[in-house]
Amino acid sequence: MDFTVGVVSLGCPKNQMDAELMLAKLRAAGIPIKADAALADVVIINTCGFIADAKQESIEQILEFAQLKKEGQIKKIIVTGCMAQRYQQEVADELPECDAVLGLGANEDIVDAVRRVMRGDRVTAFPDIACWQLDGDRVQTTPHFFAYLRIADGCDNCCTYCAIPHIRGRFRSRTIESIVEEAAKLAAAGVRELVLVAQDTTMYGIDLYGEVRLPQLLRELCKIEGLHWIRMLYSYPERITEELLDVMASEPKLVKYLDMPIQHASQPVLRAMNRPGDAATLTALMAHIRDRLPGVVLRTTVMTGFPGETEEDFETLCTFLKAANFERLGCFAYSAEDGTVAGEMDGQIPEEIKQKRREIVMDRQMERMDIYQQSQVGKTVEVLVESLDRYAECWFGRTAGDAPDIDCKVFFTTPVRVEAGDFVQVAITDTMDADLIGEVVV
Repeated sequence: MDFTVGVVSLGCPKNQMDAELMLAKLRAAGIPIKADAALADVVIINTCGFIADAKQESIEQILEFAQLKKEGQIKKIIVTGCMAQRYQQEVADELPECDAVLGLGANEDIVDAVRRVMRGDRVTAFPDIACWQLDGDRVQTTPHFFAYLRIADGCDNCCTYCAIPHIRGRFRSRTIESIVEEAAKLAAAGVRELVLVAQDTTMYGIDLYGEVRLPQLLRELCKIEGLHWIRMLYSYPERITEELLDVMASEPKLVKYLDMPIQHASQPVLRAMNRPGDAATLTALMAHIRDRLPGVVLRTTVMTGFPGETEEDFETLCTFLKAANFERLGCFAYSAEDGTVAGEMDGQIPEEIKQKRREIVMDRQMERMDIYQQSQVGKTVEVLVESLDRYAECWFGRTAGDAPDIDCKVFFTTPVRVEAGDFVQVAITDTMDADLIGEVVV
């Protein structure tokens, strides 16, 4: 093979799964892969197109590689991913530096696309999204000790602010058998923590089996030897069932961590979002989860400045967040997205108000999180070792209450030898910003 390929993947873990499947196809075809995409002949940019900031990052990445192409450092650019799927012709027309623009369904033919652009062809392909398979061989791009595992793709929730159903199509679950088989392979290869992802993990199985099968899937995954932690992301609060809580309470491998993107607590705003619930039902649910899972760490994502959000709505959100006392929280200002119902709604909020409300939420959350982190001082916690910080001359890792690349870290010293992927007991002695500091207990 007289050319090499590099892949740059942007956005969420679900996008990363697409990149890993494409990398496996390239490797199976005997095409050499460069870890540093800037050193490759062909660069595949796997874009994100969820919100405005993500689109801007994708465009900037394309333009950076376009400059390298102009300078002769790379030869060809292929654009894939959500932005390519969402803005098909616009990307092809407005970014002529790209030699190929591929929709998600065309990922299945990535090897052919690479070969065609190297022959001088300009390729655009946007087959049905269902053409892209959700399972198969993959090249793991996370550290060896943890991996994401996609259990479904697409979404049927149709929240008015979200373009995901337009981009990734209807909700599609993988079979329990294929998921368990892949998880077993990952465990055999040294993966200790498995992070389950989908647009809505709590809807898993409803399209295949006529009912939600997440609890059954979790029990099967917990039987796999070698796995130590199993974590779920993107669990919707309205589908947190007693059966799911029973499984989380009874299976030691399932970390006591729930990530629930509630988005808001004001009933009028939630209804405008096409979301169920209100402050009272959400508050009751959080209390019930804490009662069923003592010590659970709850994470959520909320949005400020949704069209029509009044000061009263915003105060309802703030009051709810204080009562719910989430250990982990992310907040972003509403972004009007092309092709969404909310983008055409009356009552669009000025940007400065959206951002100010976001700042208020995050400032108050930092105060709550500081109190929680301080409460960990004096405790001994289990930590997954991630790496050595050579500048600080100590190791760092994560607790069961911290998802990779999202939450907090534990920085610690150790009197004994440790390696990335080990689980150690760390006595917490202090905090630093939002992180913990401690020492390994021998």
